[in-house]
Amino acid sequence: MNINNWQKDVNINEVKEIRTRSTVYFGCGAIQKINDIAKLYSKRGIDKVIVMSGKNAYKSTGAWDVVEKALKENNIGYINYDKVTPNPTTDAIDEAAIMARKFNAKAVITIGGGSPTDAGKSVAILLKYDDKTGSDLYTFEFTPTEAVPVVAINLTHGTGSETNRFAVATILEKNYKPAIAYDCIYPEFAIDDPDLMVGLSDRQTRYVSIDAVNHVIEAATSTVASPYTVTLARETIELVGRYLPKAIENPSDREARYYLCYAAMIAGVCFDNGLLHYTHALEHPLSAMKPDFSHGLGLAILLPAVIKNIYQAKSEILNYILEPVAKNISSPESAANGIYEWLKSVGVPNKLKDEGFKLEDVEKLTELAFTTPSLDGLLGIAPTKATRDSVAMIYKESL
Repeated sequence: MNINNWQKDVNINEVKEIRTRSTVYFGCGAIQKINDIAKLYSKRGIDKVIVMSGKNAYKSTGAWDVVEKALKENNIGYINYDKVTPNPTTDAIDEAAIMARKFNAKAVITIGGGSPTDAGKSVAILLKYDDKTGSDLYTFEFTPTEAVPVVAINLTHGTGSETNRFAVATILEKNYKPAIAYDCIYPEFAIDDPDLMVGLSDRQTRYVSIDAVNHVIEAATSTVASPYTVTLARETIELVGRYLPKAIENPSDREARYYLCYAAMIAGVCFDNGLLHYTHALEHPLSAMKPDFSHGLGLAILLPAVIKNIYQAKSEILNYILEPVAKNISSPESAANGIYEWLKSVGVPNKLKDEGFKLEDVEKLTELAFTTPSLDGLLGIAPTKATRDSVAMIYKESL
């Protein structure tokens, strides 16, 4: 009996309501739920919002047409900050926050992947703290307890930011890419509509899905992991292992997008509980040094060396959660090789040297991993002791 047969019985066109700390509207067609959200906000007196997005995807996916119509029909004024880039910066967050304050925005709607979502969460905090900046927020100059409501309309199946309390931004002048985590920035509502994701490029499809896999490997093996995170990790990896090749082969396969989107969503919940460690702590310096560098690609490149480092400490869990994509692993080397072979099978054989990093960069990268605000917290919950030598070795083995 194929244990995955139950998935064929799911009607992917039936929109489900999934409650995490955020209420998630999930399924093909879920974008229409923005109408209900806009009605609710109008009744609450939320009459102005700022919409955070990148330049193109919010329109090309069709999401904006639905959102704009809902806002107009409910007499909610809006401004759009459409300059969020991959690896959003605190400068952009400040610019958007100034716009939002002048407009008197009372909520934030994000349309995009993790970057607009994270930038929007940051703006939501700054709307409650008029005297603070993005740099203040990401250098932990204050501890926010309030934010205006956030609605996260997700356009990628990777970050899970629509279901958790995390946000990331780069402070360009310092090469810092810290992460924040506050209860006040859980999105009140999230929309996960796979129909909005069929236009993802081949490259984006691979990288965002690998991001989800990294989330759960770390969350299942951190020192604060639980049976819940291990369960979610196994399910995430099984779904990505099964459906990523299908989405690569046929980008319009809505069933594949549905389950990749579901995998990413539960991965977001997973690391909201089990947190993250080596792979994310070491990737942030990579994309801080090269802001155009894809976060998901960086995670993919680092993952084999990280698994090699932690295998002895977490062999039973790794054997269990990786089994769908890397069978017959029994040692640090075979585990690292197994995950690398899987990465190659989905078209990501890259190494750091392929992306312009050199051996002489390792010292600076290692320094950033230990000095960037918040990353020491991730390294502190790794299942093996994180030393400068062990971190440098992961970078070197990833070259």
